[in-house]
Amino acid sequence: MPRPVTLFTGQWADLPLDTLAEKARAWGYDGLELACWGDHFDVVAATEDPDYCTKKRDQLAQYDLECHAISNHLVGQAVCDPIDERHRSILPEHVWGDGEPAGVQARAAEEMKRTARAASDFGVPVVNGFTGSPIWHLLYSFPPVPEAWIEQGFRDFADAWNPILDVFDEVGVRFALEVHPTEIAFDISTAERALEAVGDREAFGFNYDPSHLAYQGVDVIDFLKVFPDRIYHIHMKDVWWAPTPTRAGVFGGHLPFGHADRFWDFRSVGRGRIPFGGILRELNRIGYDGPLSVEWEDAGMEREYGAAEACRMVRNMDFPPSDTAFDAAFEGS
Repeated sequence: MPRPVTLFTGQWADLPLDTLAEKARAWGYDGLELACWGDHFDVVAATEDPDYCTKKRDQLAQYDLECHAISNHLVGQAVCDPIDERHRSILPEHVWGDGEPAGVQARAAEEMKRTARAASDFGVPVVNGFTGSPIWHLLYSFPPVPEAWIEQGFRDFADAWNPILDVFDEVGVRFALEVHPTEIAFDISTAERALEAVGDREAFGFNYDPSHLAYQGVDVIDFLKVFPDRIYHIHMKDVWWAPTPTRAGVFGGHLPFGHADRFWDFRSVGRGRIPFGGILRELNRIGYDGPLSVEWEDAGMEREYGAAEACRMVRNMDFPPSDTAFDAAFEGS
């Protein structure tokens, strides 16, 4: 069976789910990875209304679409972040509340526990998302950052997330962190430390998105080799980076996506520099047979054209593993 090609709905939450589902089916997608914002998936309703999950499945079935994962990046970000006014724009009102930082973090943690239960009720095995980070602001080490501060940051992350992961274990769902700058894990080294911090528990793994790794200089195929049993979900997104120096470097120069002076920018699948052929070959080697979920972001391309093209690109790129040696036909000749 080929891996299903799905579309992450996070960048499409301005559209009602019915509208997006109809378009996604026409573009050729097998399913949707539902974001827990807009009207796409409501974790409160999923856990309080006994009919919600059935109705949501029926809604997707009208368009012959499946769902293999839900995603709650926005709330997850607030679990470990130092909270400020920026978070207000991404959080539900009942999580933001009065905006007092400790309260926001506590409510975000409870909402992620609720998300695990909602995923179980909905019948999906994975929740994708962010964790936030208490130490991202210490990334560049000047003034010098004591190693003890970094160690404490990973302990704080574990203290915040282990009780959430207890609920994931309880309901049989896994949390997949999208390894990403601004999160507790943003490359291979920090992903190893994050796993170690939570005791290598099975409930915690990764939503692998190579676009967040490659422009940093991280080996995107080695990531799969290091964590073969922790790849719980895949985002298919491309990124381009300049072959020669630019006016703004890896840190972006405070320039918006799409600016001509940027060193790197997200691109539609097949339009950047990610080695998807090698990635898919490695996914075959480690036995990943879950969805390939397009997260469509490209500041220079009309999004409906891009989403349709990306679906075709991913389907054409993917290939099944071999079940025999290519030269087996010569045996016994």
